[in-house]
Amino acid sequence: MDCSTYKRYHVHGLDARQILERYFSDKPDMVFADDSLKFPMENLGKTFKIGHIKGDILIDLSHGSLVHHLYSACEFFKNIIVLKIQDRCILELKRWVDTRTGAFHWGHAAQLHADVEGKSDKIEDKEGKVRSALQHVVKCDLEKENITEPIDLPPADCIISAWLLDYICKDQDDYVRYLRKFSKLLKPGGHFIIIGSLNATYITAGKDRIYLFKYDEELVRKALVGEGFVIDRWEVKKRTNVSDLIDYKAVIFIAAHKEK
Repeated sequence: MDCSTYKRYHVHGLDARQILERYFSDKPDMVFADDSLKFPMENLGKTFKIGHIKGDILIDLSHGSLVHHLYSACEFFKNIIVLKIQDRCILELKRWVDTRTGAFHWGHAAQLHADVEGKSDKIEDKEGKVRSALQHVVKCDLEKENITEPIDLPPADCIISAWLLDYICKDQDDYVRYLRKFSKLLKPGGHFIIIGSLNATYITAGKDRIYLFKYDEELVRKALVGEGFVIDRWEVKKRTNVSDLIDYKAVIFIAAHKEK
């Protein structure tokens, strides 16, 4: 398929529920669990356990209506502010936060987190804590100088961005531009955690193929260092599942901090 026919996440929209069901669910035919769920959750748990990433405010800038990557984070930050560029993603997320009928089931992620943390008897408590943390969901416009205009956010101790850069960037210049824009939301010395898919060009949602920016490890490292970040953790997991729904080659997890 000609990539010029692919739809763009932040232009044409995205079926947030379709993405959750196809790439983050516990369905028997969902083959991506090791890469989309287990890998990021294990690395987030290990990263936060070290103890130097914590504080008052964490900003989440991730694609879709993801929740699982915040299970570890809610233990280390007083407030989590979630920024979304699409109303549909906000509605899907709030459906889960408000425990409304038809909300996506994240129980498998809660169980995975509990297994990783060795606290399998506190699954309901964990889900309640995450829901309580996700009360600040704000729509943003990534093309504005202040992406949350007219709201001025306080500077964050940490930003997590899971797969959003994959969707919104069209080239290397875009990657650097958005990375710079996101990093302006950080305090001096603040931490940036990035989760992404290497060498992907598309992801399938319903009948549509959504464009993904194809990049490699070298590009990410160069962009982070160029923006004044020191890399603290760098993990890559090669893809082992077989599916033509998405064509990534590996998933990457990075934790870095901004030099003061």
